[in-house]
Amino acid sequence: MTNCGLMPMANSIRVVIIDDQMLFRVGIQSLMDKGKALTCVGDAGSRSEALAVIERTQPDVILLDMNLRGECALDFLPDLLATNGGAKVLMLTGNRDEGLQRKAMRMGARGLVMKDQSFDVLAKAIERVYAGEMWLDRSMTAAVIEELSRRQEAQKTNPDAAKIETLTEREREVITAVGEGLKNKEIGERLFISDITVRHHLTSIYSKLEVSDRLELIIYAYRHGLVPIPR
Repeated sequence: MTNCGLMPMANSIRVVIIDDQMLFRVGIQSLMDKGKALTCVGDAGSRSEALAVIERTQPDVILLDMNLRGECALDFLPDLLATNGGAKVLMLTGNRDEGLQRKAMRMGARGLVMKDQSFDVLAKAIERVYAGEMWLDRSMTAAVIEELSRRQEAQKTNPDAAKIETLTEREREVITAVGEGLKNKEIGERLFISDITVRHHLTSIYSKLEVSDRLELIIYAYRHGLVPIPR
């Protein structure tokens, strides 16, 4: 971690930078320091550091590098969102794989900026996602609109399929563990997450599937093939 962690100026957007390249983090922080609209309140170079700094600083916007020390950041994006559900996540990437980019948006990212873009573009993207808008690379826009249209059509014809589509990969893992009869602590040990994060995931799952408790979730999961029915 660097010395990023300034006291935010009034009305500035509080930003946490998560990237495994320290020089990149320092460079972005330095550019933010020159203005008044953005304030870096924390930074991290690994998954564990990221979860800790986000929990401590509760930022408005999280800048998240897609590839963090060889690990795809999408694998722990749900954990970041569970740690601070109010933060908007803006992905940073040099990967032009549209499938991976669309997956990031489906999993809760509010936008994506290519790393070869200027700081002015990044700053504008931060401001837009903070205001509740989406920010997409121009080449992605048509593909994402097409996918959203397909999902909306699916929702009209099959509401349960649409609900299930909103589940993240980690939430599906939690459902599988619940179906096996594991308790929260056991689920946390299996997935290497805390009990609190497990509870956050369950709350999100209940809301998305419109079930009220663990029993209803298990019944729903059996009915819709999310977990195999015990023999």
